[in-house]
Amino acid sequence: MCLSACITVKVNIPAELSPAEIIQRAQEASDRNRYGQALQYYEALLERNQTNSDLVCTAEYEIAFIHYKQNKYALAKEEFHALLERYDSPDAELLPQQFKLLANKVLERIEEKEKPRKLFSRKPA
Repeated sequence: MCLSACITVKVNIPAELSPAEIIQRAQEASDRNRYGQALQYYEALLERNQTNSDLVCTAEYEIAFIHYKQNKYALAKEEFHALLERYDSPDAELLPQQFKLLANKVLERIEEKEKPRKLFSRKPA
């Protein structure tokens, strides 16, 4: 059964919103578990700021993190790896370093979650 919270409503994102306002609205939506709305804000941020590497990294990280929070681990891993590829470029020192660190930490968490778990641990007799 899907309640109204499961429905993603198309968000009207005014053109005059600043990047900071878009990020704020995305965070508010994410904090309320309205991931579909948050994704729309981050995708708008990405589309509107293609030449700003700080904002591109912000949007790409946050999109991947939302997918992680939704347990869409394969998609999140793909997106985090794509983000980390940016840090292999000659201009990597110009990129916001927090997203490299955070992406690697979340990738480690995903690896832990994906490890097979033993249901019973037997001690040798």
